[in-house]
Amino acid sequence: MPRPENPTNPPPQAKTRPGPRPLPLHLATANLILLSSLAAWPSVKLGWPLWKPGSGPHPDTADALRQNLASQPAEAFAKALAEEALNRLTALNTGIQAYRDTPYRRPADTAPAILSEGSARVLDLGRHYGSDGQPVLMVPSLVNRHYVLDLAPGQGANQGQSLAAYLARRGLHPLLVDWGEPGEAELDFDLTAYIERIARWLRRLKRDNGKPVLLLGYCMGGNLALAAALRAPQAVQALALLATPWDFHAGGAHQAALVKSLAPILAPAPAKPGEKPQPMAVDMLQSFFWALDPLTALKKFSQFSRLEPDSDAALRFTAMEDWLNDGIPLAGPVARECLLEWYGENTPAASKWLVAGKPVQPAEWRKPAMVVLPERDKLVPKAGAEALWRALPDARRHDAPSGHIGMVVGPRAEQGLWQPLADWLLETAKPA
Repeated sequence: MPRPENPTNPPPQAKTRPGPRPLPLHLATANLILLSSLAAWPSVKLGWPLWKPGSGPHPDTADALRQNLASQPAEAFAKALAEEALNRLTALNTGIQAYRDTPYRRPADTAPAILSEGSARVLDLGRHYGSDGQPVLMVPSLVNRHYVLDLAPGQGANQGQSLAAYLARRGLHPLLVDWGEPGEAELDFDLTAYIERIARWLRRLKRDNGKPVLLLGYCMGGNLALAAALRAPQAVQALALLATPWDFHAGGAHQAALVKSLAPILAPAPAKPGEKPQPMAVDMLQSFFWALDPLTALKKFSQFSRLEPDSDAALRFTAMEDWLNDGIPLAGPVARECLLEWYGENTPAASKWLVAGKPVQPAEWRKPAMVVLPERDKLVPKAGAEALWRALPDARRHDAPSGHIGMVVGPRAEQGLWQPLADWLLETAKPA
């Protein structure tokens, strides 16, 4: 990953990062989990809790744990337990502080915008990286910044962390949607409004280039891309969908139940007559992601505390974490549609997700498609994304050996995703 040109003079930003967001929630969770062990171990030693059959640890494991605890000197064990909890909290705090103080900053975008509408624009990364091949319109999620698909371009032999730069090196012409933050117009947007905007851009790009474009969607952007392709099929040659959720109740009953229960609490209330809808705040969105794995911050920042500050691994982590914490508020109607309908009622898988009054039916997409399924995706369970692959008539499946974000920008991204994706796009772009 490239080093900043001048670490002592980064682009104008806050000197100390605000993340991981929301910081109080991450710190409170770690303290509660680790310090609760001090209160819990005497009860376990006495044989409590009495786990029901089929719940808790395996009975043999539970018995072994109780016997082991019963054999330990109480005072010595309590001291060791407190020291271990303190060590882990120290590692967490050290990692967070090291991350917040690191001098690396991603350079500002300099690629020209070829299309714009409201707060959104389409960045011409093909021209930026010196490629003029087949256009590939890349659609990211609405809840995170666009630049995860162009995170940190490399130099020389360093391939960096940019799918867009890699596609350009392979002779394709990447165009990246930058949604920006919802402006005055977008505060009223539902998903149909965003999808219609993509469809307009697709028609414009086809008219300007004289041929249909390749369309790529990542995460929630895949849902938008699919719906837009169905609205403007003549403008799209092929469709690539990366970690795109479809069956929101598949891949783990516990997670589905958790998300379904949280959705009505997290979704903004409908706007009152004469008022603008309130967007869903960034920290509220981050709290939603926290709920999927409350110990993520404890694990990853403890690991980060052990890395050399100038190592490639540390800089890679910093770039990814900066993107994660640089969220975008979500328009209120969109938040309600996603949380209450997608997660709550599972409308896409039930053929009840309506765009402009018509159900979004993957079976209606008869052109080539590629569905990428990360092996270790905690945000979009593989089974939920696999349902979309099964619903598409002519879709190639690719299993990426990474997680939701690592698939796109991780150390194995080139071999695990970029190369097979570019191969398929180039193959599909060839004249029949």
